[in-house]
Amino acid sequence: MFTTEIRVRFYELDPYNHVNHTAYLGYFETARVEALAAAGYGLDVMKEQGFQIVLVEVTARFLKPATLHETLSITTEVVEIARSTSRWHQEMSRGDDRIATLDVRAAFTDLEGRPVRAPAGFAEAFV
Repeated sequence: MFTTEIRVRFYELDPYNHVNHTAYLGYFETARVEALAAAGYGLDVMKEQGFQIVLVEVTARFLKPATLHETLSITTEVVEIARSTSRWHQEMSRGDDRIATLDVRAAFTDLEGRPVRAPAGFAEAFV
């Protein structure tokens, strides 16, 4: 499991002074990319190896609002790696308060978008 911290910026707020729901998706994306890099699979590394990971399904749950200047922690874990797909679970929190969760199904593809097998060693990097 990997943890990323993100600080809420003013331009991410909606008219109610809460983080806009679309900004959460960006936060979660940032955390996934950081987790990949920490595991040795930065976006540049994956491109050099000829593959990419593309989202095919996203399920978000918003539990409590986040507001300006709060620091949010996002945990990211890969919960399953199959032949050419992976499932990820992410949780966003502010201290002990869970703010949102995201479950993602992603596909491994070549650089042209055709499905490929998960790279050798990928699963071990996230254990």
